Parts: sequence; C-alpha cells; structure tokens
Amino acid sequence: MRKFFKVALWVFIILLILAGGIAYHVNEQLGSINSLDERNAKYAGLSYYSVETGEFISPEKLPFYPEKTTGGDPGFARFLKTSPYAPAHPFPKNKLSKSDFSEPPSDFAIYWLGHSTVILELDGKRILFDPVFKNAGPLPIITRRYDDSPLQRKEIPEIDLVILTHDHYDHLETATIKYLADKDIHFIVPLEVGARLEGWGVPKENIAELGWDQETTFDSIIITALPGIHYSGRSNSDRNQTLWASYAIKGKDKNIFSSGDTGYGKHLKEIGDQYGPFDMAFVEIDGWNNGWPLTHLFPDQVIQLCKDVNTKMMLPTHWGTFDLALHPWNESIQMVTDKAEENDIELVTPVMGEKVIPGVTPTSNWWETAYGKSEKTSSR
Repeated sequence: MRKFFKVALWVFIILLILAGGIAYHVNEQLGSINSLDERNAKYAGLSYYSVETGEFISPEKLPFYPEKTTGGDPGFARFLKTSPYAPAHPFPKNKLSKSDFSEPPSDFAIYWLGHSTVILELDGKRILFDPVFKNAGPLPIITRRYDDSPLQRKEIPEIDLVILTHDHYDHLETATIKYLADKDIHFIVPLEVGARLEGWGVPKENIAELGWDQETTFDSIIITALPGIHYSGRSNSDRNQTLWASYAIKGKDKNIFSSGDTGYGKHLKEIGDQYGPFDMAFVEIDGWNNGWPLTHLFPDQVIQLCKDVNTKMMLPTHWGTFDLALHPWNESIQMVTDKAEENDIELVTPVMGEKVIPGVTPTSNWWETAYGKSEKTSSR
C-alpha cells in the first residue's frame, strides 16, 4: 500500500508540473493588455469604443445563427482534430531561405507564405504582414496547419516593417514576435495590440499604434489604418479589448489595400472613395459561414470589395492553411476565381513562397493543376 501511495504521489507531482507548464505556456501566448481604466482614459472620445464595456465596437454587430451553420459541428473540439476538409497531400511550394531574398528589396514584389502572412517589397523596403509560421492556437495541437510554411522562422530575411491587422492567433504568433523583437524592426498595429508586443519584448519606441483613419509614415510609405467588421481577442475574457484594422499602404508609385479580416459593409466603398484607387488589394477570401455572416467575406463579397475599393488586381489571402469555417480547403479559391473571371478582376495566385511582381509575373490556378478542380476533402 505504501508503494502504491508513493507512485500515486509521484504521478500527481508530474501531472502538477505538466499542468503548470501548460498554464504558463498558454498565459504567455495570450499576452498582455492594458486595464479598463487605462483604455477608458485613452479612448473615451472614440466613436468606435465603449467606456461602459471597455470594448472596441465593430461598424456592424456580428450575429451568430447556429441553426444556419453549414458544414458540420462548429464546436471548439474540431480545432483539436485533423481537418476532414484538408488537402489529401502537401501543397506545391517554393521553399525559401534568407539567401533567396534580394538586397536591397525590390520596389514592388510580393511573397504569399500561406493564410494572411505576406511579404511585400515596396520602395526598397520589406514589409511583413500578420506573421504566422506554425499553428493558429495557444498550444501546438490547436488549429494545425494543412502543411508547413515555405519559410521557417529562423530564415525570415531582414524586415523593415511588420504590419498586424489584429490579435487573433491566425494573425499574431507569439513565437514570431519574440524572434523579431530584438531586430530593430518597426511594428504598426491597431490600438492596444502594442501592449501584447511589449510583453513579448518589442521596444515601445518601435511600435506605432493606430486607430481607424489614423496614419503613420515610414520613409516614402504612408500607412493608414482603416475600419473593418470583425472582432479581436485571444481568450474568452479579452474579446474586443484590442482593435482590428484594414490598411492602405501608399508608396511612391503603388497604392496597396490590405483588407485584414472583415465582413462586407459600406465601409469598403467609403475606403475606396477616400483612399483609392488601388493598384493591388490583399483580400481575405476564406472562413465564411452562414452561421456567422459578417465575420469574413463570402466569395461574391470578395469581388464586390474589389469594385468598392476600386482595384482591378487582387491577391487572395486567408486561405489554404487552416480550417476555420467548415468548408473544403479549395472551395473559396475556386469560387473566387470563377467570379473574378466573370468580373474582369485579375487574380495574383502564386504558390506559397513564390516571388511575384504583380502585373508582370504570370501565376496559375495551381490548386487545380495539383489536385484537380473537383477535389473537395481530404482522403485521410
């Protein structure tokens, strides 16, 4: 009996240590936020901030219709499983290392690295958007990628500027921010996201926080944060306590729009009228569901966004990496491609890691070539 209790005690101690380690890791992934009093003192006059709740306010309320949810059970447990909607085999990709990037950066070029992670070279500067190189959750087993990133974190080239659209795990990765923190990189983020970055080691002086319609300048490039219909947060207790944003990025000769995550709304036409026309738009195309109609763009709304913001060229983002909305991995890109052809919108669709000069470098419907247009779900 004494031996049994001794073994049980050791098992308990080991489990306690494991639980403590997991709790510490998860807490580190969450990051820091400022207190309600601090937020109220700074943002009381903003039309899109509530002092009563301490939350930023979306231009339109995000409804949830569980009875209209399509594609299966939307419960959290699905994020722990291998997605039944994943591709059957790894994607074609162009694997990258630091030596594959030119010095100095190009005047205009892009690399799509999967989901919303994009490297934009503009006016000889290198800008990294929403850097996520592993999975999209606070633990490695949560929301796993379909396939590896074409660029590993240790091979990230010299970066001048990081632009973050919001703090969801599929857009803001703790380990990557920590890796970049001591490299004298400038960060542009929506309001209150800066506190998370500071907690992960980014110097405060390297962070520019922007509210909607506020701008900052980095050499020849003007970056303006713009509205979106979405939400923020990294846990159940911090929803909407940080802001989210789309961006206009204006260089010497090129004007770029990055949609971030957004539902469709009148804000897009207003952005086009005030900040367009755009030479190129990075637009999220995946993650839509009838059960949450304003969280992301439906395929037809992707095309309408292009018309509203006045762009004829679009890089589809927010697809091909994570199962976020219970539909086959290639459904969104195929629907958007078909609708873009009907509406004279030029798509730029590189394989992951491929360098392209929009309007110059031809791209293809590689998902059709590699998998066939009819493939819908994984065979696993």
